[in-house]
Amino acid sequence: MSVSDVTARISQIQAQLAQLSPQLASSAAAANGRAFATALGDASGTGVAGGDTGSSITQSSLLDDTVGVAQSADGAVGTAGTTVTAGGPTGADVVEGARKYLGVPYVWGGTDPAKGLDCSGLVQLVYRNLGIDLPRVSRDQARVGDAVPSLAEAQPGDLLAFNSPVSHIAIYIGDGQMIEAPRPGRDVTVSPVYDTPTAIRRVLGSSDAAPSAAAVGSVGSVSSGPVSGVPYAALFNEAAATHGVDARLLAAVARQESGFDPGAVSPAGAQGLMQLMPATASGLGVGNSFDPAQAVDGAAKLLGDLLGRFGSTPLALAAYNAGPGAVLRYDGIPPYPETQRYVTSIMSMLGAN
Repeated sequence: MSVSDVTARISQIQAQLAQLSPQLASSAAAANGRAFATALGDASGTGVAGGDTGSSITQSSLLDDTVGVAQSADGAVGTAGTTVTAGGPTGADVVEGARKYLGVPYVWGGTDPAKGLDCSGLVQLVYRNLGIDLPRVSRDQARVGDAVPSLAEAQPGDLLAFNSPVSHIAIYIGDGQMIEAPRPGRDVTVSPVYDTPTAIRRVLGSSDAAPSAAAVGSVGSVSSGPVSGVPYAALFNEAAATHGVDARLLAAVARQESGFDPGAVSPAGAQGLMQLMPATASGLGVGNSFDPAQAVDGAAKLLGDLLGRFGSTPLALAAYNAGPGAVLRYDGIPPYPETQRYVTSIMSMLGAN
């Protein structure tokens, strides 16, 4: 990279860290009730649910009410997508779809073009518009599809990932150019491929892709079925059917968070069966976190939103524990021992490798 490129990247990182300041977090509410409350998480990585972190947790803002789909709890990170058959999207379609967002401002963590997009938000949105589900963050997007050996073999629509670990991603449009959301202060733009990509991935026609839940219908169709033999099984099954979240996942979170104790209170102040912080519970419409029915329904809403936002069960769990801001900051599961144990424990309950 040139000196100017390094300087630009440093400016990007500094701007991102500034955006993590809790002073910038603000409360918002969706009048139609589809926005699900959760903390964005500050630079210290405090969580949305509280759980057993034992830390002081601030929850002063809501997740954007973005369109998302839940996925089953299969533990697979970075393998979402759609196998493209004859008549499906082409690389030209990807490029044309990306060009629609030229001029949209860069906003760190942005997934809504009306407000702004970050690099992985742009990539996810372009492919989602074509019926293809990709993970939320660039590191996981850089594992989707099939590897392309070099830029000379890249085709329009391929993903170009940069840095190690991956922290930036763009869409190749051919002739050594790409469309990217580069950094704060810049808009989505056409840029030369200024550095050698650390990964080039071809999503269209990839062998490891799976059908998008949005493409096959209701998010409820991804649920793995009812649970039995655990406390509050009927509540987990009802919430799963309502919100399209795996009932097994809800039960595993309850076991991990409270040991199925509806009266549990953590040192951080999280309450009830699903260990919701009071501000989070309020935003979710949960009037009493100690009421198991309300707690499970609220947690199902929250997990459904996080699954749609991050496209991965492990990342959604990490966000439930440490906050979405921490997942975005580290472009993956944060390096907090408690969060890593939390995700590993629940995925183990679900039988994931």
